[in-house]
Order: sequence, then structure tokens, then C-alpha cells
Amino acid sequence: MFGRTKQKALVGLDIGSSSIKAVELKSSKQGCELVSFGLEPLAQDTVVDGAIMDAPLVAGAISGIFDQQKIKTKNVATAVSGHSVIVKRVTLPAMTEEELYDRIQTEASQHIPFDIADVNLSYQLLESMDAQMDVLLVAVKKDKILNHTNVLAQAGKTPVVVDIDAFALQNCFEVNYDPDPGQTVALLNAGASVMNINIVRGGIPLFTRDVSVGGNQYTDALQKELDLSFENAERLKKGESIAGVAEEHRATILRSVTDILILEIQKTFDFFRATASGENIQRIYLAGGSARVPGLVDLLREESAMPVEELYPFRKIVINPGRHNEDQIRELAPRLAIAVGLAVRSFDTP
Repeated sequence: MFGRTKQKALVGLDIGSSSIKAVELKSSKQGCELVSFGLEPLAQDTVVDGAIMDAPLVAGAISGIFDQQKIKTKNVATAVSGHSVIVKRVTLPAMTEEELYDRIQTEASQHIPFDIADVNLSYQLLESMDAQMDVLLVAVKKDKILNHTNVLAQAGKTPVVVDIDAFALQNCFEVNYDPDPGQTVALLNAGASVMNINIVRGGIPLFTRDVSVGGNQYTDALQKELDLSFENAERLKKGESIAGVAEEHRATILRSVTDILILEIQKTFDFFRATASGENIQRIYLAGGSARVPGLVDLLREESAMPVEELYPFRKIVINPGRHNEDQIRELAPRLAIAVGLAVRSFDTP
């Protein structure tokens, strides 16, 4: 949303609560091709609710990924989410682009709960009818963006694009799935501390929301209920076995947290249906580090009564078997979706 690229090589860099992910793509004769990717886990509380708390550590982790993967490109596209990000779809009277540009600040001040002087504002015309037009307003607090860009500068990288996680996920989906323009789908990115929800039809985001629930809740519940270390709770969450922990007990704890996640998803869907008359979600795609928590996909499918599938971010991206291990990529795939969606910004038209 903030910044444009002119066919400039970019690395998609997703700074999450539990890890940093980097993806580099290039255009080849076969299509969009994976050049490199990397993932660096982060210690607890290094990034909290999207805010980077330990800048030197995060800068070091970013530099480490670039060094290990021999990534030469310094230009990056990154993304933000959470309470400092506001996305609003507003309907305005039809007007010219120049008139819209002049009016947007005034209009935004009515819809955004922050002082306009404290935010970076972006907008996009979605649909234009005879007498009115729908515009997507995006506002991000300046200190939120600075929190990210300062760390990137410390790591010796140049932030060319700052996007929104929900939109990066949409980019990843559209590049890989050639979606039916008439189908309404929900894209969910279940991260460690935040779940991004983006309801999309025909390339247009109809409704976006960030929910403050995610994989950390599973880990916390397992730690408390079973008196485990953080590391062992993480292993259990990922489906590994721990001596002395019965499968039934683990499943019960995971289910209790999954119920909370699904409740938030259902509340979001209900609100969307109530405000977007006649719209029905037809399919759910799930990505993010928590996408593979045992039982989540099955329960979401059961509770929502619609098809649910894991979003595969390399479905249409060429993977050279001589350079990359596809099994490793499939193992990490849900966690790399945002980074892929950001790396796709390399191919933006100027």
C-alpha cells in the first residue's frame, strides 16, 4: 500500500511474532520462480502484537537470513498488522481522481480513530458506479511503520514497500489460485499472536479484520495445563509426542483454544454478512504458522459448513529441484504465505 515498485527486485520479509520469514522470487521463462527463502525463529516477546520490542535482535536475525541464503538484494517489501492498522471501505459520491485526492484527508478523518497527522494514509478506488464510488482507505500509525523501517535500516536493508498482512495474503492467493471472479472467499492467516482475516471477491477486499488470537494461545494453554516448558508446549502444538502426555489430554486442550479461534472467525463472518447484504462466503483458505495445529482445519470445516483448505503459497511458483528441497518447502509453506505475497510485489506494474 505504501510505496511502489518499478519491476525492481524485492525480497518479501515477514516479521512475525514467532519468526522472521524471507522469500525472493524472479521472473523466468517458466513463470514466477523461487530464488531463495529463509526462516529464523525469534525468542518469546521479541515481537509483541506486531511491535518489535528488541530491535537489535530482530535486525541481527534479518541479516542472518540474508547471509545464510546468500541474498544479495537489499530492497525489501514488508508488512504490518494489528491495532495500529485501520482498513475501511467507504462509499463516496462519484468524482474525478483529482477531486478524490483533494477530499481523501477530510474523508479519512471521519472514519479513522487516530489523528490524521499521526498516520500514513493510502487509498484505492475499488468500484465506480454512476452516482457513487467505493474507496478502500488504509491508515497505519507512523510510529508503527517507523518501528519496522528503523529495524530494517539497522539490518542494512531498504524498505521499498510497506504493505498490510491481509493484502499480502491476498496477493499470494491470487498469484497461485487464479480465483473465480464471482466467488467470495475468506483468507485466514493464523499467526502466533494475530489472525488476519480478509474476505475477497474478484480481487477486491470486501472486509478485513485482525483478531488478537493465534498460536501463542495454544502454547500458553498447554504450558499451564500440563506444566510444560515453552519448548515442549510448542512441540506438542505441532503434533509431536511428549513423554507422559496422553493424546486425549493434548487434544482436549487444543480443542478448547480452537473453539476460541473459530468463535472469532464466526463472529467476523456474521458481521460481514450483516453489513454486506447478499454476500455469502463460499470457501476458506488457511495459512500461517498455526494452520497445522491438529484438528483446526477439520473443526473449521465442520463449524462453518463450507470447504476449508490450506493455502499453498507455491502452487503456481516454479521450484527448481536442483536448488530447493520441495519437501522442506511444503513443511514450511503455511508460514511463508505472507512473505510470498510480499515478494510478488517485485512484479508490480509501475
